[in-house]
Amino acid sequence: MSIINTINELQEDLELFETPNEKLDFIMDMAKNFVPLEDEHKIDANLINGCSSRAWMIFDCSGDKIHYRVDGESLMAKGMITVLLKIFDNRTPKEILDFDPQLLNGLHFEKLLSPVRLQGLDAFLKYLKSYAKICLEKKDG
Repeated sequence: MSIINTINELQEDLELFETPNEKLDFIMDMAKNFVPLEDEHKIDANLINGCSSRAWMIFDCSGDKIHYRVDGESLMAKGMITVLLKIFDNRTPKEILDFDPQLLNGLHFEKLLSPVRLQGLDAFLKYLKSYAKICLEKKDG
């Protein structure tokens, strides 16, 4: 499934709920399937700077796809991580680098998240792209 199709599917899921609180509950419920990082990966070198609560990201670019593993301290962070990994994990580096963040607007995160959490979302996207760039350079190098 393409990134666009995944976003559209998530948008349809979110539209099933009427209130922002119901939508946030849905996002946090997604964290039930969350697979945490091992403690050895929760180090400063893997910290996503800019998130409102501490979050860590590692990546693997063996093969044609990039795989991200992320963890966060809060339930909201874990829910958002689960949503974002559904969109971005197991994609090619080119798909990640070509992604236009405006495509997330249909999910209406700006209505659900505080400005600080929106900054965390931007930071998360920057890290996704920076790691995709590393993978692309390794592949082309």
